[in-house]
Amino acid sequence: MLVKLFKSFRYAFNGISILFKEETNARIHLIVATITIVVGWMLKISITEWCFVTLCITLVIMAEAFNTAIENLTDLVSPKVHPLAGKTKDLAAGAVLILSIGAVLVGLIIFAPKIAKLF
Repeated sequence: MLVKLFKSFRYAFNGISILFKEETNARIHLIVATITIVVGWMLKISITEWCFVTLCITLVIMAEAFNTAIENLTDLVSPKVHPLAGKTKDLAAGAVLILSIGAVLVGLIIFAPKIAKLF
C-alpha cells in the first residue's frame, strides 16, 4: 500500500515536471507567480491577502495543467484536424484565460492600493 502511494506521488511529480518542461505558458505562470510572491513579501501583505494570492496562483497553474492534459488527450484521440477537437482545445484555453483574468483582478485589488501608497 505504501509503495503504491509513493508511486502515485512519483507520477504526480512527473506530471508537474512535464508541465514546466514542455509548456511555455506554465513557465510564464511560474515566473509571474514568483514575481507576485516577491512583491507580496516586499509589500507585507496580510495573511488573508496571502490566502487569496496563494489560491489564485494554485488555481491558474492547476488550470494550465488541466488545459495541457485536455490538449494532449485531444491530440491522441483526434490526430487529424477536426472542428470539435479545435473547439475542445479553445474551450480549455479559454478557461485558463478566464481564471488568469480573475487572478489579475484579485492582484490589482490587493496590490494597487499598497503600491499607490508608495507614491
